[in-house]
Amino acid sequence: VQLQASGGGLVQAGGSLRLSCAASGRTFSRYSMGWFRQAPGKEREFVAASLWSTGGTYYADSVKGRFTMSRDNAKKTVYLQMNSLKPEDTAVYYCAASSAVASYSAAAGYDYWGQGTQVTVSS
Repeated sequence: VQLQASGGGLVQAGGSLRLSCAASGRTFSRYSMGWFRQAPGKEREFVAASLWSTGGTYYADSVKGRFTMSRDNAKKTVYLQMNSLKPEDTAVYYCAASSAVASYSAAAGYDYWGQGTQVTVSS
């Protein structure tokens, strides 16, 4: 599976961005997908996940109510709609995929990673 993330950019606080992650592979619908982010000097942290096994979508507390993850299996693409952005959301955002993720919030559980897209939120 190859992943290509896009959609990052510079936005003012309170603004919105939509990230996309396009995947290759024939069994995309049977992959769990995750979004993570990494700010300078910090560890990579979980943002959101979409599990194929349960059909559920899960969010970090820090983004709950502001970010929405969705997937289009026909297009082999996942999205992260980010609203009410804050300066602390500034980071490189990565999408990830796993055919059998044990813990959806742990980066180590994902087998494939995209290259990352920069999101910068100015105050």
